[in-house]
Amino acid sequence: MSLDGVYDEGNPFSLILQGKLPSTRLYEDAHTLAFLDIQPQSRGHSLVISKWSRARNLLEMEDEALCQVMATTRKVASAIREALNPDGIHVAQFNGAPAGQTVFHMHVHIVPRWEGGPMGFSAHAQGNFADPAELQTLAEEIRARF
Repeated sequence: MSLDGVYDEGNPFSLILQGKLPSTRLYEDAHTLAFLDIQPQSRGHSLVISKWSRARNLLEMEDEALCQVMATTRKVASAIREALNPDGIHVAQFNGAPAGQTVFHMHVHIVPRWEGGPMGFSAHAQGNFADPAELQTLAEEIRARF
């Protein structure tokens, strides 16, 4: 999928916002939602999205929505740092399929990293899903830091 296109209301993040798909929520305000990735790159891998923007990627996103998403990204990254004590935090955002984007609702990844752990970002493997009960326990740990 290229950088150009029409927003699909049936994408997974839109369906989460519509209440049609479940998510393990970490933080929510009037403008943004943060939740744990179901195919995490590391323990605590989270996503931040705008609740109102229909931007498919960064190049389409309104300035106001971008500011809101980045403010929430910092807030969630700080809570993850307090809860999990990672050695680093990888913040990533992909634009277009050739760049690695798989869900076409602009989103930011927050990936805690530990010394000696894997680096980079790998494509999600089919069937490699986190245990929902473990995600819920982890979310409680992180939410306690807000």
